[in-house]
Amino acid sequence: MKRFESGSLIPGATWHAEAESEAEVVRRAVENLRTYHGETEVRPDMIERIKERIVDVKVKPRKATKH
Repeated sequence: MKRFESGSLIPGATWHAEAESEAEVVRRAVENLRTYHGETEVRPDMIERIKERIVDVKVKPRKATKH
């Protein structure tokens, strides 16, 4: 699992994205910039800065539930 914390790029920001692939995390981050921050153009250097801050996270195993 991959994760991007927006606070690692923008101090004070709390939004984050998680996905199986780096590409999906980047897509979600770009979508967030466009939708919630009004960015009309996301420059390649911003995408690179997002990629630099993506980290691997361990997925906690889910406990079995009784039916």
